[in-house]
Amino acid sequence: MSVKNFALRYNPALDGLRGVAILLVILSHAHVPLFDGAFFGVDLFFVLSGYLITALLLIEHQSSGRLDYWRFYRRRFFRLMPALALFLAAYCLMAPLLWPGLDDVFSDALVSILYLADYGIAFFDRPGTLLHMWSLSVEEHFYLLWPPLLMLLLRRTPRGELWRPIALLWLLATLWRVLWVAQGQLFYEVFFRFDTRASGLLAGALLAALMHEQPAFAAGLRRHLRHALWLPLAVPLLMALEWDKPQALLWGITVVEGAAVVVLVAAQRHRGLVHDMLSAPALVGLGRLSYGIYLWHYPVVRYLRADFSWPVVVVLGLALSTALAALSYHTIERWALRRRDGLPRGGTAPADPRAQPLNSRENSRQPAPNMR
Repeated sequence: MSVKNFALRYNPALDGLRGVAILLVILSHAHVPLFDGAFFGVDLFFVLSGYLITALLLIEHQSSGRLDYWRFYRRRFFRLMPALALFLAAYCLMAPLLWPGLDDVFSDALVSILYLADYGIAFFDRPGTLLHMWSLSVEEHFYLLWPPLLMLLLRRTPRGELWRPIALLWLLATLWRVLWVAQGQLFYEVFFRFDTRASGLLAGALLAALMHEQPAFAAGLRRHLRHALWLPLAVPLLMALEWDKPQALLWGITVVEGAAVVVLVAAQRHRGLVHDMLSAPALVGLGRLSYGIYLWHYPVVRYLRADFSWPVVVVLGLALSTALAALSYHTIERWALRRRDGLPRGGTAPADPRAQPLNSRENSRQPAPNMR
């Protein structure tokens, strides 16, 4: 694939990968035995987000020679904020009833909606209850910083060599995390912060740049992809890494990032075992609702695990979270998607795939890229 014809079209396998990620997160928060390390599911989200965001930005730059920052931030706002605001409003109403002794409901909601949860948890224990908000904050910081930084790299990097500075950024981000761990920083102070978790987003960005530019060595790597497919088989072994183990930060995250990149490359072929497995309808359905499921699952699972065993927590927690996510999507989120894309009430998506509703079925004839 050359720079000239680089494109991004809907791929159900990417939604399936997101479905795998949300299942791992739920298994982790449900405290399922042998899945202590399932918190690595968040790293799958990071790599996928970094890849898709960077790919869309590169496509825009390829077609127009510029990046429309206002359009990008507006689209991100309408995709993410309405669902988050609905969830936090429901949490503020229901949490005092479910946990009468909870005294940080409104402060947790404020920190979460301001996307400050990553550093808030790391250094100030806030939010104290909505701990899962940290990853949304990490991604939001990336959304804010990456477009102008990418534009700067595009202007200062020779054509076809954008992957080089991004690869350097990924390496520096990885070493930055390792440095903090080596200095004895507390596990949670490293685990939750944007600056120490940006490597996954940059790994995805690096993959997008490589697929965009197709340097000479990339074709050789793709020809030998079957050998790299052994790497994802190491991920189940990482499930034995318990919370608070420095090995998870030193090399576990890097292994998962590498595995996610390999799976993404394999899934992009739109054929083969990896693509077919990830395109299973159940996984794709979960992936399409994964943002909403992620928002709702933590308080649901936390409430259930106080009284039920882990199998009940997993099954019931997933069912309730999916139902709430579907309700959110088919109400406020669909309204927000129309606003985001400038569509009239009941309208259909425009022909331009970059302007279509992302990660939805609103235009089945021309599916859109797999974005949240």
